[in-house]
Amino acid sequence: MTGTTCNSVTARRSALITGATMALALLVAPLTASAADASAKGLEANKKVVVAFYDAAINRKDYAAAASYLGAQYKQHNPTAADGAEGLKGFIDFLKARFPNQKGEIKSVIAEGDKVVLHVHSTRGDGTPGRAIIDIFRVENGKVVEHWDVIQDIPEKAANANGMF
Repeated sequence: MTGTTCNSVTARRSALITGATMALALLVAPLTASAADASAKGLEANKKVVVAFYDAAINRKDYAAAASYLGAQYKQHNPTAADGAEGLKGFIDFLKARFPNQKGEIKSVIAEGDKVVLHVHSTRGDGTPGRAIIDIFRVENGKVVEHWDVIQDIPEKAANANGMF
């Protein structure tokens, strides 16, 4: 092969590869967009499940309503709460008895993969500033199956004026 013929063959191969790559990209793009749409819809659905579960359990203290959002297994990582539906029932009964006026105002909801995170301002109706809570829930097949939390008292005075929410 001469240099010109070699360059011509190389140019044709390059054009074919570029064309094939572009065709493949055009075929895959709708699938990627569709997967992204499905993923976004799944994240929004998970957020709705968790917010409804939280409202039923914490704000309304309605075990039957909250239990309808639980998966067959409910794993609890808060060391003061028991696993399972019965553990949730015990926690709700505790709230009813000790803190009947406790409310959680959800300040933000973040979803990633199978996790939903709530940033909550919890108050007990006793005039104190309350607590800042991060609740993390794992959702599987539209049901809450796992929970973690981090709880911090809100001080009367802060070192800055930024607030906790």
